[in-house]
Amino acid sequence: MDYEVIIVGAGPAGLFTALTLADLGIDRLLLLEQGKDLEQRRRRSPKDMLCGWGGAGAYSDGKLTLSPEVGGNLGEFLDQDSLNHLLTKADEIYVAHGAPGHVFGEASPALENLADRARLSDLELVPARIRHIGTENCRKVLGRLRASMAGRIETCTGCPVKRLLAEDGQIKGIKLADGQVITSRFVVAAPGRSGASWMKTEAKALKLKTRANPVDIGIRVELPGTVLKEITDKIYESKLIYYSKTFDDKVRTFCMNPYGEVVTEKSDGIITVNGHSYAEKKSENTNFAILVSSAFTEPFDDPIAYGLYIAKLANLLGGGAIVQRLGDLLAGRRSTKARIDRCLTRPTLPQATPGDLSYVFPYRCLLSIIEMLQALDKVAPGVYSRHTLLYGVEVKLYSNRIDLSPEMETQVRNLFTIGDGAGITRGLLQASASGILAGRAIAKRIKP
Repeated sequence: MDYEVIIVGAGPAGLFTALTLADLGIDRLLLLEQGKDLEQRRRRSPKDMLCGWGGAGAYSDGKLTLSPEVGGNLGEFLDQDSLNHLLTKADEIYVAHGAPGHVFGEASPALENLADRARLSDLELVPARIRHIGTENCRKVLGRLRASMAGRIETCTGCPVKRLLAEDGQIKGIKLADGQVITSRFVVAAPGRSGASWMKTEAKALKLKTRANPVDIGIRVELPGTVLKEITDKIYESKLIYYSKTFDDKVRTFCMNPYGEVVTEKSDGIITVNGHSYAEKKSENTNFAILVSSAFTEPFDDPIAYGLYIAKLANLLGGGAIVQRLGDLLAGRRSTKARIDRCLTRPTLPQATPGDLSYVFPYRCLLSIIEMLQALDKVAPGVYSRHTLLYGVEVKLYSNRIDLSPEMETQVRNLFTIGDGAGITRGLLQASASGILAGRAIAKRIKP
């Protein structure tokens, strides 16, 4: 074999696999990444935003969610204590490489009071302890991780993998896009969300058992930071779940960014919205997502295609991201530049096109979002203001979920899939933890 282990993808899951194996004394490791190396990535490049050494996390605001209920499904593979220990281990590695020491959302009377107020408004607060690295610090932390791996792990960037090669039910290696075949005893596939379509194709070719994850479709909400100050100052991010009155659909808040900015992402030519916040630099606004979960039954089994269709429709109507005042949406009219200019909430994404989101979202989805905003207004008065800005669309496309063993191994022996690309995690810390889990399992087989 050319290598002992090949790791496909240098996002958090792949990096923590490589780091774990190296720390356990495993050598002959090859880490392959289709994007650019960390130093060559540029924030203004749509390709570099989501793809490259460090993964999408390089330009995120670096939220490490320490609570096991949030950020993925590793709780289905591990008992509570084991998962907590694994998340703590991953968190310690981030802290050792420069993540800040402070953790938001520790148990307190303020948190209990917020949970009680949420219940009275038909909302469920999911407690979450969060360490916030900050957008400006993510690359610094990743740079230190990169330095700690130097000389121990062979890395190749700009090396897209075309195929996973298996024979007689066992992995044999990989085939690069240029046709080169590299053999190894173990392969860990950690392609991240940007590699979701590739992972789906490879899973089908290898006849791996998969099932579709729900797709989350929604908006990015932006409002003055004072509206949510009581919440964000104490717990930083509130994760609230609501079940719509009309359709009983699950609606949730996601990725709250106090005093942050709304941004766009571009993948495969499709523009969507997202948000982030710095550790030091502050805007006047807070932004967060409201997402509606959509699960489908047969015969339809491609929720990713459905989510992309909604995003493409927004791009068609707005030439990219669309922004609308809540007051305009409720009045049944489109927002114009003049109306946005009169809005008390000053947009942090000025290039968004004023428009009408009712042309984009299905009635079911839009009504669920409006009902969620009404419920949130009871907890934080001012959310349901006519001056609240709504950006569309935000789509979370989770990879088809691959059936895995508790060690993250597929039905193909010695082939492991981890992180967001395997459809089992949705955040930095659980993705990193899945890499540790796979790395430990492989090291035990190499050095029992």
